[in-house]
Amino acid sequence: MNERLVILAGGISSRMKKTPVKSDISVDKKLLREAQRKSKSMLSVGKNRRPFLDYLLYNAAQAGYKDIVIVVGDKDESIQSFYGNKPRNNKYMGLYISYAVQTIPKGREKPLGTADALLQALKVRTDWQGEKCTVCNSDNLYSTNAFRLLAEDNHPNAFIDYDRSALKFKKSRILKFAVTQKDSQGFLQDIIEKPTPEDIERIKNSDGKVGVSMNIFRLSYDMILPFLKKVPINPKREEKELPEAVVMMTRKYPRSCYAILLAEHVPDLTSCNDVENVQQYLTADFDNLS
Repeated sequence: MNERLVILAGGISSRMKKTPVKSDISVDKKLLREAQRKSKSMLSVGKNRRPFLDYLLYNAAQAGYKDIVIVVGDKDESIQSFYGNKPRNNKYMGLYISYAVQTIPKGREKPLGTADALLQALKVRTDWQGEKCTVCNSDNLYSTNAFRLLAEDNHPNAFIDYDRSALKFKKSRILKFAVTQKDSQGFLQDIIEKPTPEDIERIKNSDGKVGVSMNIFRLSYDMILPFLKKVPINPKREEKELPEAVVMMTRKYPRSCYAILLAEHVPDLTSCNDVENVQQYLTADFDNLS
């Protein structure tokens, strides 16, 4: 079983801080002020106001993960202050937490993106060579089931392919999510950002379902590493994106990344306007952390 996990938390939460707050949002104003200054993953949420990252770590631990690398930004020490300041093997919740630091290159206002973040983690954990690791965002609350499915899968690489119809976001938002194109045996061929209606019709499964990538993969260290190094900067987002590196890998190695179908919602903490829904979800449905 794969017990290695990388959590990407090195971003600067720009969308969280820049998105205007809706006038009808009913969340504690103190929590909204916190969202404007803290890393998203350290936002205090749920009944007991624990860091959002705690809930993600709990689900990962329940799925059997032990060895965790959190990619952190070079300007924010809040994660290390909370989970332990040692570079390697901080004990927390039955986990061993290590860090990789993602710096902001000179001349840029933000880090180089999720592909670069994973690259920094793999550089720190050269002892993972020849192994596989799961990688995910820090602002999505993936379920224990999603983590377990990836940990137990035997393909060289895999990802959770979410049924778009099961996501509980507003339709206008869901329509913008990246969709996945697979071959007849369920192997990834492409991840399409901002899909058009024509794209959707083309990539639908035989039962009419559309798969969505929520940026949670299990990857072979040795296979993905070269593509993390050479993936180009996306001209629109000005970042090196992990999904593009994965697609590059699958073009070099066809049928190397398997789609694990899953129909469930994924709570998301992208902007201030997500705080209300996340708070309601954790208060009503997540009683495991006290």
